[in-house]
Amino acid sequence: MRTRLLPLLIVLMAAVLLALGVPLAVSVARAEQQDVVVDRIDDTARFAALAQFVTAPSAAEPTSPDERREALVRELASYYDVYGIRAGVFYGTDAPMAHAPRDWYLPKSGEVRDAFEEALLSRRSHDPRQVWPWQRNRLVVASPVIRDGDVVAVVVTDSPTGAMRSRILHGWLVIGAGEIAAMLLAIGAALRLTGWVLRPVRVLDATTHDIATGRLKSRVAVASGPPELRRLARSFNEMADNVEDVLEQQRAFVADASHQLRNPLAALLLRIELLAYELPEGNEEIASVQSEGKRLAQVLDDLLDLALAEHTEADLRVTDIGALTAERVAAWAPTAEAKGVSLVGDCPPTTAWADPVTLSSALDAVIDNAVKFTPEGESVEVAVACDGDATTVVVTDNGPGLTDEELTRVGDRFWRSGRHQNIKGSGLGLSISRTLLAAGGGSLTYEHHEPSGLRVTVSVPRSRPTA
Repeated sequence: MRTRLLPLLIVLMAAVLLALGVPLAVSVARAEQQDVVVDRIDDTARFAALAQFVTAPSAAEPTSPDERREALVRELASYYDVYGIRAGVFYGTDAPMAHAPRDWYLPKSGEVRDAFEEALLSRRSHDPRQVWPWQRNRLVVASPVIRDGDVVAVVVTDSPTGAMRSRILHGWLVIGAGEIAAMLLAIGAALRLTGWVLRPVRVLDATTHDIATGRLKSRVAVASGPPELRRLARSFNEMADNVEDVLEQQRAFVADASHQLRNPLAALLLRIELLAYELPEGNEEIASVQSEGKRLAQVLDDLLDLALAEHTEADLRVTDIGALTAERVAAWAPTAEAKGVSLVGDCPPTTAWADPVTLSSALDAVIDNAVKFTPEGESVEVAVACDGDATTVVVTDNGPGLTDEELTRVGDRFWRSGRHQNIKGSGLGLSISRTLLAAGGGSLTYEHHEPSGLRVTVSVPRSRPTA
């Protein structure tokens, strides 16, 4: 969710910053150009004022016009030398009154000609088009020289734009740096905001995982976060309370039912045994009834064990897994020998955190199954090893094994392979072992053993599991 929310916030913030930054950059460029244009207008006005007194030579004033023209020429030349701006005063016939540099004349077409033609109409030329930093255009400004209400000449300035474009670019760099800084701040704010918004979601996810792994007492704190997520947390806690109550009632019912049925079943089995004395020895029907009664008693005992396993916390302690496994192998050796199965153990000393009673029960269930389904003459191997952060006990057999579909269901409550229904068992032993191991951070996994058989791995943590 964070990977979706964070890019959305960043895109929105970037759009806002661009919406503010682009008009600001355009405004900076226009302001810079307007300053230059205003300066050129002032310059052309000053030159126009000087040109008003320059007239064509006449017999009455043979020297005065030349002096004024020379003064205007000096002004234009000095202006060009200092600023590098071409400037000139031209009559309506295109003839120059004064111009600098000396080799600059009115072109026949182009922006300078357009500005000149417009000024001849007794008005200043329009403002030039906007010049951007990547363009090399020039700024042309023209003003009429008016005397006695008539336009006698036109002052034209043709300015380079390098300095102006540099100033615009510098302003844009400042704006860009500000935008980048604002974007970094926005990203930091977005990270904090998404963290604040999603913190209850992460807590909810962790609590959900805790409940899914059996820690039903876990709850979500509802003190922080947006109102909608606080309401969700409260609803989740109510749901968890209800689920815990239902599961507790289910466990209590299974335990009570198993306990209450044991006594009548024991009495029934006793009556069946007494009845067997009244019947001929070897009666198949009474033997079948006794077998089913004992199987039912075993199922009730397993149900009671399962209910207690789901309700009991593990008593974890540092345990010598090798010694405990060797003890269980020795305990099951007579049973395996009686069936003609070789039970081999490789149990080097190694320690891990485990509940000894739980681990013993799990090993009994796994070894019992391995010996039970291994044909006569084959072997069952039990090996203890360290695997990273866990200590494992691997039990492999050479029995018929399980199919891929059966492998996904092994360990489910009351499940037994359809190929082995005639073998004694309730289908609860491995489920009880898995539940007890999970309470202490352990696990029980199954996989194929080539060329035939099953490999069962009992894993317990080497460091103390967190609550």
